[in-house]
Amino acid sequence: MTPAVASLVALIIAIVLSCTSRINVGVLSIAFAWLIGVYSAGMKADAVAAGFPTSLFVTLAGVTLLFGLAQVNGTLEGLARRAVRLARGNARVLPIFFFVLAFVLSSVGPGAILGVALLIPLAMPIGVKAGVPRLLTALMVANGANAGNLSPVGVVGIIANSRMTEAGIGGHEWPVFAANALAHLLVGIGAYALFGGWRLTRDSGAVADPTAPLTRAQRLTTAVVLIWIVAVVAFSLNVGMAAFAAVSMLVLINAGDEAAAVKQVPWGVIIMVCGVSMLIAVLDKTGGMALFSSLLATIALPSTINGTIAFVTGLISSWSSTSGVVLPAFLPTVPSLVASVGGGDPLAVAISITIGSHLVDVSPLSTLGALCVAAVMDPVEARLLFRRLLIWGLSMTIVGAIIAQMMAGLFARL
Repeated sequence: MTPAVASLVALIIAIVLSCTSRINVGVLSIAFAWLIGVYSAGMKADAVAAGFPTSLFVTLAGVTLLFGLAQVNGTLEGLARRAVRLARGNARVLPIFFFVLAFVLSSVGPGAILGVALLIPLAMPIGVKAGVPRLLTALMVANGANAGNLSPVGVVGIIANSRMTEAGIGGHEWPVFAANALAHLLVGIGAYALFGGWRLTRDSGAVADPTAPLTRAQRLTTAVVLIWIVAVVAFSLNVGMAAFAAVSMLVLINAGDEAAAVKQVPWGVIIMVCGVSMLIAVLDKTGGMALFSSLLATIALPSTINGTIAFVTGLISSWSSTSGVVLPAFLPTVPSLVASVGGGDPLAVAISITIGSHLVDVSPLSTLGALCVAAVMDPVEARLLFRRLLIWGLSMTIVGAIIAQMMAGLFARL
């Protein structure tokens, strides 16, 4: 077996295991990278280790640490509760408000998983009291959060954009963000219309419970996070290092518990992303990347490449991790995939991958869908929501392919 074939087989095994087991495929990928790189391709161990994305690790650790601190001191929950109260019980507005609030929470940095985890425990009981179907509440919260998931200052946005930069198609953070946001907005509008959001009563009287005033620590955290966002967006500061500076400031002024914040960092996800990226680096050096791209090219034409890749990545993402497996594995293949197919816009293909892999994340087999099901206390209703979200999530493989085929090229030309 050649090193190219061995590295490709290792990647396929990692993807399959990410869908069928609980093993952290990042750990497995690092082991595969070492074994194949050193003992099959004859690389030095230091050369294999050089494929570890150090800059990405620092960025992910810094951003997640900052929002971990904001979570443990109650800042994020306090802000979410205040935002929910603004809807004032208008049942017709509530689903729209859930979408917008989830979008904002996700896009400012925490990402979709934390955004849903913060909002869905509040949104589900408020929605039930107002007469909003549980499925509609779940879809609006999950799609809203995913709409903001590729924000340039968000964790998943950082992962996607760093992989695209390494593939030679970087510098397009805002078109990628906008395309993904629009795709989820269209799906959210469809869900609102399909499940009767417009038929709900105007005034249900359902509002969030009274909330206590923000503490000094929470006010300081809010201010520092806002300053961090402005500094990163307006002055192009390094996202991760600036986040570490923000955390240091909050700890020094006694606005957060550093030890508790460290425990909130999703180290397993970070290892997953970095480990798969390390294996991809070996794949590239051994020629496995070109082989992978040629195999993908056999099922696509230049005219259908956007929809095809969106469907394939959506299908894999419905069972696997979007940020930890799909984006690190597929985005680096884009240039060679386009070359193998014989045509296509690399940026449009990358946008199609992000759209296809994200739209399916409302499935209860993914974290977002699972969080929505967990917010339903009634076991009968929880099983019903599980089944409906599963059907909806799997249908998004087709919807994502159609949306990507129709609009990815448009955003690539922005």
